[in-house]
Amino acid sequence: MRAPFALPALAALAVAWGPDWAAWLGPFPAHMLRHMTLVAVAAPLIVFAVPALTRLAPPVAVAAALEFVVVWAFHLPQVHAAAQGALPWFAVEQALFLAAGLCVWASALPPAPPLAGAGGLLLTSMHMTLLGALLVLAPGDLYAALCGRAPDLSGQQLGGVLMLAIGTPVYLFGGLALTARVLRESPA
Repeated sequence: MRAPFALPALAALAVAWGPDWAAWLGPFPAHMLRHMTLVAVAAPLIVFAVPALTRLAPPVAVAAALEFVVVWAFHLPQVHAAAQGALPWFAVEQALFLAAGLCVWASALPPAPPLAGAGGLLLTSMHMTLLGALLVLAPGDLYAALCGRAPDLSGQQLGGVLMLAIGTPVYLFGGLALTARVLRESPA
């Protein structure tokens, strides 16, 4: 275990699950802040803290596909409403977000081939960007009616902005850093 990453990883988990984000931000932005903290902050820090996870990871393409399915599935209105309305579904959602994030980061970081890892992180950045943009640009609240709350388009848009502001740059930077590593190591 690498101690310099362990404490920030635990802090990220505490930030994701500790505060009552819904009271401060509203239900959907709170969901998105937790989601992005788990997959884009806590997961890579945990992998850096426990590098042995890279030996247990599935191939990059499998991990990226798994993460895509988890993220998009839990943003389908009916599935999102189930996770917001029942503690067991919420626990499953949160566990799957963290597990999917761990799979992506553990499969993308060395000893994986750097370009394969870069591809997985860049693909993840692209689909996170697309989902964030869809949430921001949707003409109405996609979740309120099924979640039993008043429509809050601005809350949904803030959630999309959080996804764009956290997920897109983190995955993009990770992918570009791995690409830069290949370029530095290539014979001239």
